[in-house]
Amino acid sequence: MQIKILYAGICHSDIHEAEDIKERNGAPCVLGHEIAGEVIAVGKNVTKFKVGDYAGVGCMVNSCGSCSMCDADKEQFCENSTTFTYDYPDKYHGGELSQGGYSDNIVVSERFAISIPKDADMKRIAPLLCAGVTTWSPIRFSNVQKGQKVAVAGYGGLGHMAVQYLVDLGADVTVFDITEEKRGDALRMGASRYVNVNNEEELKGLANSFDFIFSTIPANFTPIMYARMLKMGGELAIVGLDGKAEINTLQMILTAAHRKVYASLIGGIKETQEMLDYSVAHGIYPEVEIIPADAATIDEAYKNVLDGKVKFRYVIDMSTMNK
Repeated sequence: MQIKILYAGICHSDIHEAEDIKERNGAPCVLGHEIAGEVIAVGKNVTKFKVGDYAGVGCMVNSCGSCSMCDADKEQFCENSTTFTYDYPDKYHGGELSQGGYSDNIVVSERFAISIPKDADMKRIAPLLCAGVTTWSPIRFSNVQKGQKVAVAGYGGLGHMAVQYLVDLGADVTVFDITEEKRGDALRMGASRYVNVNNEEELKGLANSFDFIFSTIPANFTPIMYARMLKMGGELAIVGLDGKAEINTLQMILTAAHRKVYASLIGGIKETQEMLDYSVAHGIYPEVEIIPADAATIDEAYKNVLDGKVKFRYVIDMSTMNK
C-alpha cells in the first residue's frame, strides 16, 4: 500500500542516525520513522485499508512474520531480522536499504501500517508512532494501576507522553529533570511533583517511594540513583539510549535489593495500534511545533533538539516540500 505522507515527526534518534551515517560515510538515506498520512493506493491483497483512509508508519516496516517473537506480536525482536524504517537492509527485498518519512510517499506492507481514526488530530499523530508506543509499552508491561506512586525521569518528547498516560491512568506522578524551565509544563500536564535533580534538597526523602519509574534519560544516567527510589518490588523501566550508563551490582545488592530493572524497545504493531486508539479516544497527544519541509529549518530543529530547546516535538509538514 502507498501512503501520501502528510506529517513526519523528528525523533532524537534521527539525529543520532544522521551523525552515524556521516561518520561511517554511509549511503545517503531518508530519515524519519514517525509518519502519518493518507492511503492513495492499495495492492490487490490489501484488506485492512482502502484509498482515502488515514494510516501511519512507525519504527519498523518488515519482519519474518513467523518466528516466536512475531507470533507474540513483538516484531521489533524478530528472530530472523526486523527491518527498521530507515537506513536498514531489508533482507526480505533483496537487501535494499529502507528509506524513511522525510518524504512525500512511502510504500509499506499493510502488516506494518497503523490505522488512524478519521477524527484524529493529524498534525499531532506522527510522534505517537515512536514516542507514544515507546512510553505506552513499558507502562502496560508494568501494569501501572490507579493510585500508584510513579515517576518519569527526563521530561522531553518521551517523558511528556509518559506523564500524560500515567496521569490518565490515575497514578500519582513525579517528574525528574535537570532544569527549572519545564516545571510549569509538568504540573500543567498533571504531575503532582517536579524534582530538579540539580537541587539536592529536592532529592531528599525519596528513597523507597515509587512503585514504578520510567527513565528516558539519554546521557549521564545513573540507574542506581533511581533504583534506590523504588519501593521493594518496584520496577525501573529504561528507554533512554545512554551507552555509557552502568549498574553497579554491589550497590544494587546493598542498597536496592529486590527492585526490578528492565529495558524496553518501542512496541509491536498490535501494541502500537492499541496505543494509538487509546490516545485518540482519550485525547492524549504530543505537544508539537509544526515546521516546513526545508533543509535550513530542519537543521535548526535538529540543533534545538540537541540543545534541549524544543517543547516537546517537532513535526514536519510534508505538504510544504519543494514549495
